[in-house]
Amino acid sequence: MAWRGETSLLHDGAVISVGDAPVRLLVRLKVNRNARRISVRIDARRREAVATAPSDRRLPDAARFAESRSGWIAAHLAALPKPWSLAPGAVIEVYGAPCRLERAAMRVPARIAPATAEESARLIASGDGAAYARAAVRVLKAEALRRVTERTAAYAAALGQPMPEVAIMDARMRWGSCRKAQAGEPGRARYNWRLILAPPWVLDYVAAHEAAHLIEANHSPAYWAIVKRLFGDHRPARAWLRANGAALHAMGVHAASG
Repeated sequence: MAWRGETSLLHDGAVISVGDAPVRLLVRLKVNRNARRISVRIDARRREAVATAPSDRRLPDAARFAESRSGWIAAHLAALPKPWSLAPGAVIEVYGAPCRLERAAMRVPARIAPATAEESARLIASGDGAAYARAAVRVLKAEALRRVTERTAAYAAALGQPMPEVAIMDARMRWGSCRKAQAGEPGRARYNWRLILAPPWVLDYVAAHEAAHLIEANHSPAYWAIVKRLFGDHRPARAWLRANGAALHAMGVHAASG
């Protein structure tokens, strides 16, 4: 909606229009009571701008700030990687190796056929359009869970820590999270399933990053010393995620919601 200073139209979750005609930009308003100031950010996964205010009362200020930053918003939205979908015929990278997407001739459980001497790995699924993409995502999530579980187990053993419960998630901002064991409950590690589309050494770094939290819950120098002992120099992996994370989130924006 266009708000044009009509503050009665502003509420948490409202979408306003900013910028100059003929190009108008949509900005979602959000109230975050833990925020200390008004801010505007780009949600790469949803491909939208979000203006955050610390209270409902400050929403008009957030709307005006978004209006003042319309040029910045337009530039950053334009710079986002183009969305792409999982569709038969495409070739994607799965754990660092090419994998061709194929449609099954009949309705069968989706799976990844391993690479052979003659051809690369193949992700085989049935269905069309969004149905095919959802089936492909399920396979990728299962493969991601298998890989991160393997790496977490290796790092937990290296640290002499009990194996945490491992699961995958589809977070917009985080690649992983970990809570160490406490009060008789096992530790819990969560990983973004899209890591399966990254090189193995990047997934490996995230597993080391989270496993280190089994000992240190913070990001203190002691914590980073553990990461270095497990993985080595983490900077190239972090740089890869900063440079390529938006492209991973652009996959399946339209056809595959997971």
